[in-house]
Amino acid sequence: MGKNKKSVFREYVTTFIVAVLIALFVRTFVVQAFKIPSGSMKETLLVGDHILVNKFIYGVKLPFVRATLIPISKPKRGDIAVFIYPEDRSKDFIKRVIAVAGDRVEIRDKKIFVNGVIHTDNQGIYRDETIYPRSVQPRDNFGPVLVPEGHVFTMGDNRDESYDSRFWGFVSLDDMHGKAFIIYWSWDRSSRSVRWDRIGNILK
Repeated sequence: MGKNKKSVFREYVTTFIVAVLIALFVRTFVVQAFKIPSGSMKETLLVGDHILVNKFIYGVKLPFVRATLIPISKPKRGDIAVFIYPEDRSKDFIKRVIAVAGDRVEIRDKKIFVNGVIHTDNQGIYRDETIYPRSVQPRDNFGPVLVPEGHVFTMGDNRDESYDSRFWGFVSLDDMHGKAFIIYWSWDRSSRSVRWDRIGNILK
């Protein structure tokens, strides 16, 4: 192989390595793509939606150990957050932040109260008219509980079909990946078609 060919080959290899390192940096610290696998966030997010998550907004975290190197901001009520599932750390969950550290949360007959004030939003939906007592399960009657420091309380927007903080507890801020902000692709498996009307939707 001549010098010119070696030089060109080395240039291609160097470019490839740099591109990989930049992609890894962006994915680790800035933006990451996720796919929605379940209906727990209907109608905000549907199965087959592909979203982008801002990983920078909740601070720069050291990979693997999850220690925050540069704090930026903390999750706020209403944020759609992606985080490590507390009961199986190999999985990621996406839910809406309902309450933050210091908040008192209670659910009475499907009505959510935060610090004694009823929590209302346009995203939460209820489709099951059954109301379970607390002795049966915590879906419709829960708490009151106080969100501890360094944690948040989350729920899916599909309130009757979501496995969330009502069942497994609080989410540590150290386990937060970031805040979902846009749908960049959406595929309907049942009809095998693209949901063009959902692409580009800003998440609220």
